[in-house]
Amino acid sequence: MAKFVTLILFVLVVEGVGALIGMSYPVDEWYLALNKPIFMPPPALFGVIWPVLYLLVALAGWRVFTSEGATPGWGLWLGQLILNWAWSPVFFGAHMIFWSMWIIVGVLSLSLAFVSITWDKDRFSALCFVPYIAWLAFALLINFSVWILN
Repeated sequence: MAKFVTLILFVLVVEGVGALIGMSYPVDEWYLALNKPIFMPPPALFGVIWPVLYLLVALAGWRVFTSEGATPGWGLWLGQLILNWAWSPVFFGAHMIFWSMWIIVGVLSLSLAFVSITWDKDRFSALCFVPYIAWLAFALLINFSVWILN
């Protein structure tokens, strides 16, 4: 029962903080005025994709956290999440396109390291990060393109 409660807390915190940050930094006039690449997905897609990705991230973090040290990677998981949450304030809040791109590089690097370190001990947790890493790589391409175009 304690593991289940911990799982619910993980999901609520990861999803809740992600949603709160998203609502705190909505699309504004600055963003709408930016030149964007032709492959930019519609804004509604982000609202569908991120909750699914955050659920997978929460599941992986919960499994590592509750493994009682059997699965390494807790610090990598926590680090990537903190950097992930920093992206919107830097991009949408501070309008720092270049630095937000480097935040994605950090999130992507820590996420790849997380997969590498958990692959043999907890394949499920590692696999939870595969779609996340794919989306991060795409987000990096978008961020880089927005930086170049503006």
